[in-house]
Amino acid sequence: MQVVTTETVPGHEIAETLGVARGNTVEARNVGRDLTQSLRNITGGELKAYSELLTGARDEALDRMVGDAQELGADAVVNVRLETSEVTKGGAEVIAYGTAVRLAE
Repeated sequence: MQVVTTETVPGHEIAETLGVARGNTVEARNVGRDLTQSLRNITGGELKAYSELLTGARDEALDRMVGDAQELGADAVVNVRLETSEVTKGGAEVIAYGTAVRLAE
């Protein structure tokens, strides 16, 4: 499965547009992370535990989007975008979406 942020897949022609493919996940912080990251916030520097949490959430959202595209019969997903939003205090949603397409042979 090709996944690109561009309108086309380089070297390929799009034969058919199948619709929007999407995947999302909602991740929450935990008390242990909050304590360690609060200390880091005071001293400065990257909040690595939160970076890792969001990296995992992005990967999960992309995997779910690819699964959705496969169910539509797609060879590729073009115009892929990622968005993050807070859905509750301490919880964020990450959504990946794009256009599922079938490539010409």
